[in-house]
Amino acid sequence: MPAQRAPLVLVSNRGPVTFHMGGEVQRGSGGLVTALTGLASHREAIWIASAMNEYDAEVSREHGGRAFGVVAPGGGEYQVRLVVSDPDAYDRFYNVFANPMLWFIQHYLWDLSNAPDIRREEIEAFEFGYNVVNEDLAQAVVEELEGNEEPVVMVHDYHLYTLPELVRRARPDVFLHHFIHIPWTQPDAWRVLPSRIRRDIFTGLLANDIIGFHTRSYRHNFLQCCRDLMELEVNFNEGIVRFGEREVWVRAYPLPIDHAATRQIAAGEPVARFEEQLLRRRRDFLILRVDRADLSKNVLRGFSAFDLFLEQHPEFSERVTFIAQLMPSRTDVPQYAEYLERIEALVAVVNHRHGTPDWMPIQLKLRDNLEEAMAAYKHYDVLLVNAMFDGMNLVAKEGPLVNEREGVSILSENTGAHEELGEYALSVNPFDIQELADSIHAALTMAPQERRRRAEGLAAIVTSRDPGDWIDEQLADIKAKGRSRASA
Repeated sequence: MPAQRAPLVLVSNRGPVTFHMGGEVQRGSGGLVTALTGLASHREAIWIASAMNEYDAEVSREHGGRAFGVVAPGGGEYQVRLVVSDPDAYDRFYNVFANPMLWFIQHYLWDLSNAPDIRREEIEAFEFGYNVVNEDLAQAVVEELEGNEEPVVMVHDYHLYTLPELVRRARPDVFLHHFIHIPWTQPDAWRVLPSRIRRDIFTGLLANDIIGFHTRSYRHNFLQCCRDLMELEVNFNEGIVRFGEREVWVRAYPLPIDHAATRQIAAGEPVARFEEQLLRRRRDFLILRVDRADLSKNVLRGFSAFDLFLEQHPEFSERVTFIAQLMPSRTDVPQYAEYLERIEALVAVVNHRHGTPDWMPIQLKLRDNLEEAMAAYKHYDVLLVNAMFDGMNLVAKEGPLVNEREGVSILSENTGAHEELGEYALSVNPFDIQELADSIHAALTMAPQERRRRAEGLAAIVTSRDPGDWIDEQLADIKAKGRSRASA
């Protein structure tokens, strides 16, 4: 039973905390960190991650590059090991290869008639950036495994596809579990990569014992890739890939939210202060989106659909406000900086076209403030989640949980959350702006009993599992796979 003899080793690009000047500690950002903080508090674990800045690197050096204890803001105590990579290698790893190359492939974001052009820069970014950082983290993992019998390593996300093979080589006895938090696309999307790089990525991933995804469709796409791109024997029903002498299990573990903690935050005093401000200015109806300003989130089409809705339904003029709370994302990547400029420009156009001296149709808030978002969650009539493709999308789960107005969710069929929540949401094709405009109208004019039915259905699904269940499902499979491996 592999999970019992030593602490779990977690590996991800970002850790649970980042350090800043004067020893200030901030909680790590992103849905992955949220998921893994639950895992690290659920089981004894050592969390290995990249140093994010010079202060992380300094703290790492103070501890001799080894693991150390840290208390995260808001609670949680972790054993963390921060790995310092060469800054140039890390820049190539993150800003050239992982983002945008892999992120764009895994969200169908490339406009293939124009990009990418793969030249020496991208190939060297894989060789001397992506592989270097994966090697640095793999070395740290192997060092933490010294003296451990039947160790278990849980690897996370698209940053670390080549790490598992490196760890497997050094420790053939290791149990490797890899969870991928973003979509997995169909085989043709992966043909963008040079065949050697593509093979290295799949070979690295297939060194794992179990590979996990949020949805059954991502699991199916991965199995298709193994069959079509790697010419491997695949069992679609059982989710098994035969790789050399080994069987790799491919599973779906939809990520839930911590519904008790989310409700606790929503009931807090900081949220109440934001509620007061919001309710003073609230019109008859409130439409809300809370997102990162990421290309995959489809923000521009959401605003275009609202523009079309106001044009086609002038009776809602001055009665509805669209609040968009967007966190700027990856502004070092040119495509993202340009996208943010386009968002601001489109908001200005829509507000100029439809606004009046005392009414601004779209309120754009470019910041990451959880309490402010929670206040808006409680009072929306429509929650808009129209991502082009999304790994899970936790906003789609958080909003319905705390909303007090039986608000309606408009949910893209291409979000991971749609597999669970689609029955009680208004499902939309994220590229169909007319359908989205029609759905806004349908949501705002929906009969109260239908709103209630949908809201209760969403809340029941969101509260049916919590992060502990997500973790237990994976640990149960680790035990089962460990037994099958021992008997093979």
